[in-house]
Amino acid sequence: MSLLTTHGAARRLEVSTRQIQHLVAQGKLASPARGVIDTDSVDRFLATHGTERQRVWSEATAWGAVAILSGRPASWLGESQRSRLKGRLRGLAATEMVPRARDRADVMRYAGHSAALARLRDAIVDTSRAADRLGLAGTNNVDGYVSTEQRAQLVTKFALTPDITGRITLRCTTFPITTVRDLADTGVALAALDLAESLDVRERRAGLDGLTAALERLRA
Repeated sequence: MSLLTTHGAARRLEVSTRQIQHLVAQGKLASPARGVIDTDSVDRFLATHGTERQRVWSEATAWGAVAILSGRPASWLGESQRSRLKGRLRGLAATEMVPRARDRADVMRYAGHSAALARLRDAIVDTSRAADRLGLAGTNNVDGYVSTEQRAQLVTKFALTPDITGRITLRCTTFPITTVRDLADTGVALAALDLAESLDVRERRAGLDGLTAALERLRA
């Protein structure tokens, strides 16, 4: 395990040491001992959140961006909002979009018994199944979306335990889960966005390539 001091993590994320302590308390950074932070957890946070100076879209706008890149109407946004968002997307690189869209869901990672993975995968909006369409081999990990209200139920039902390095990723959202399912089933933009947050080099590259292709189609 590679480690950073609290001050080193603060410099990497461009925040105060007090904010680093808050992130540890919230389970967003891993601290195996007092005064040190797991480097991988810092890199994961940076991949998904960027720095504090980067503007973050609201949940509705983030899902609107996914819809536009998936060829869907994003009907929950007004006409002028959709037009402005399309204009912003045409000027963004994939690496810039990833942190802006982070508020589409609250990401939680868990460990769980391998026997429960298949049943859990069927209970969520699974985006990991799109990996093959993005040039990746299938994975045994579980990664997908659930409603915020459903999360606690699933954690209890499948005896999941919080683990920042766990194989189970639940992306909790207050956005209508039926719309999320529709977007997950339409193209690969949502799966690409999820993969672009990965610390695995191949997964992140496949995700960024998928997002880049979607943004280029929008510009065409």
